[in-house]
Amino acid sequence: MREQMVSAPCERTFAVVFDVGDEVIAGLCDVAKRNRLADSRFTAIGGFSSVVLGYFEWQTKQFKKVSIDEQVEVLVLAGDITCEGDEPRVHAHVVVGKADGTAHGGHLIEARVRPTLEVMLVESPVQLHRRFDPRTGLALIDLPPIEQRAAAPTPRRRRA
Repeated sequence: MREQMVSAPCERTFAVVFDVGDEVIAGLCDVAKRNRLADSRFTAIGGFSSVVLGYFEWQTKQFKKVSIDEQVEVLVLAGDITCEGDEPRVHAHVVVGKADGTAHGGHLIEARVRPTLEVMLVESPVQLHRRFDPRTGLALIDLPPIEQRAAAPTPRRRRA
């Protein structure tokens, strides 16, 4: 995997290129830790040799896993990296295309890259955190109520 910062210091942008066999979620977490990214958003294109998608079942509050064990094109991959405690957490959705032209999509649980995955990763100007929401059973981005957001954005605090 390779990476390079490609923007100004106020909003750092990284190009991250995954190689054959790299695991996407773990790789993105590694980039976030190495560069002390508390919050960021990303988009990507490329290919996977295998992928596990998730479909969130509201009744059970669990992800139903859908494994695709064949070469697929990554048509769209988009998501964010936020902090849950001191650990980066990736939340991403993906649409992949098969050789027959069919597409499958869902929450990205796991994926192995082949031949490459090209990610544009942009650091957010304010720090966001996730908090477990018992109503949904998910760790959601925790934003203050609208009346508290009228003030200026919270300055970014770099992780040590």
